[in-house]
Amino acid sequence: MTRIHRFLLIAAALASLPVSARSPLVLLTDFGTQDGAVSEMKGVAYGVSQDLLISDLSHDNPDIFTGAYRLYQTEEFWPKGTVFVAVVDPGVGTARLSVVLKTRTGRYFVAPNNGLLTLVAERDGIEALRQIDEKVNRRPGSEQSHTFHGRDVYGYTGARLAAGVISFEQVGPMLPPSALVSIAYRKPERVGATVTGIIPVLDIQFGNVWTNIPKDLFDQLHVQLGQPLRVRITHNGALVDDTVAPYQRTFGEVPPGKPLVYINSLLNVAVALNLGNYAAAHKVGSGVDWLVEVSKP
Repeated sequence: MTRIHRFLLIAAALASLPVSARSPLVLLTDFGTQDGAVSEMKGVAYGVSQDLLISDLSHDNPDIFTGAYRLYQTEEFWPKGTVFVAVVDPGVGTARLSVVLKTRTGRYFVAPNNGLLTLVAERDGIEALRQIDEKVNRRPGSEQSHTFHGRDVYGYTGARLAAGVISFEQVGPMLPPSALVSIAYRKPERVGATVTGIIPVLDIQFGNVWTNIPKDLFDQLHVQLGQPLRVRITHNGALVDDTVAPYQRTFGEVPPGKPLVYINSLLNVAVALNLGNYAAAHKVGSGVDWLVEVSKP
């Protein structure tokens, strides 16, 4: 056999591999990284296939909605076919369902059905939803373990799906899209010269305050660069912060320690201090009960 023939045979063999065998596996949890939980999940995944590409999204999500937003923030930048294993699961071991969502953008999400997939389902649409059949898609020997489905069910199933060991159809029975649990939250809106929304998360490293108010809605106010804006933040109905700050493109366009309103990397309205931590300075948190109003003063 000539070298060219060998090359052609190898190329043909590689081309025949299922695309899913090269799909990344991305992990999001609330476990933190101080113990062995995340490493156990990775070990189970590599036990399925040592050819997997495994990446960490975040492991410090304090609640379901924060996890939902971190998925929303990140997933659209990953290629079609990527499998996300998302585990923020205070109801682990209860009757809540374990599901795999396939979005219309061609990505897969393995998670408890507790609202964690709310935002990606809203943005990307639901192509199909399946319940995980734990008689088949559960780590062998884990039947007596009831408090670590992230390792025994979600990590195992996600790895099998990403490695091409199972197809999406082999995950388990189909569910109607209406079966997907959603978290209620306030959608952004414009009323006159004011746009309102929530603070879904903080830009945690720097203390910038992110909102869910999209740029196209904000642009309806016809604000010019440098123009002052009033920002009011309330928590459970109580006023926490009332600030006037200019609208600018980026941090260095205001003096150090001064506030600004800007459009963040997700093209949503945000508030920051140049070289400072706005959230800490103004005692601002995040979540569905933190509301923000932006208007012309």
